[in-house]
Amino acid sequence: MSARRLHCWILVPVLTLAIASPAAAASPQLDPTCPPGVTAPTGVIRLAPTDLREAVSASLAEVGADGTATFILGGEIEGDAPDILMVYPEGNYIRASDDRPFLQIGESKYGKFTLELAVASQVGLTAATKIALTSMVSTSGANLSVGPPYDLVIYRNGSFEPFEARINADSPFLSRLEAVWAKHLHEAIADLPTIEEGDLET
Repeated sequence: MSARRLHCWILVPVLTLAIASPAAAASPQLDPTCPPGVTAPTGVIRLAPTDLREAVSASLAEVGADGTATFILGGEIEGDAPDILMVYPEGNYIRASDDRPFLQIGESKYGKFTLELAVASQVGLTAATKIALTSMVSTSGANLSVGPPYDLVIYRNGSFEPFEARINADSPFLSRLEAVWAKHLHEAIADLPTIEEGDLET
């Protein structure tokens, strides 16, 4: 029987905060390893919700911050299909489906339409990557709290080797992407139908 492997990657700001605290880092509850049989290309930390809340609640309360976190966890166990989940602070989760094969956290309303177009078109992985990045560009143009750097992870089923990259604000590729996206938006506006007499009720 072949070994079952799970590759996982998590970026959770509140866990980073817990590690940054010397007192929390010395806590025996902090375990910088994945569970048995799990490898972590970017690192995963197991920390019980109660332990985490006790470790950071006082510091967070001083600045009026909330110690809860929602995060996306993706991975593949050898022999099973890959999966991706959105885990909520309460511990419940939802997973991507055939009807909605993407998950979003944070500021999502501006880029959601672009992702839904990709789903409707049933594009491949390469085109989906470009559309996902374009979704981020659209969001950053509408919300000043969103912007580069963008962290990109591409995973091909069965590879057990996620490709990871960071796209910074001065990236030549990002400049080309933004320019092409703006160009086609302007062309689309020019092609929109003109409102003619009788089109609208007054």
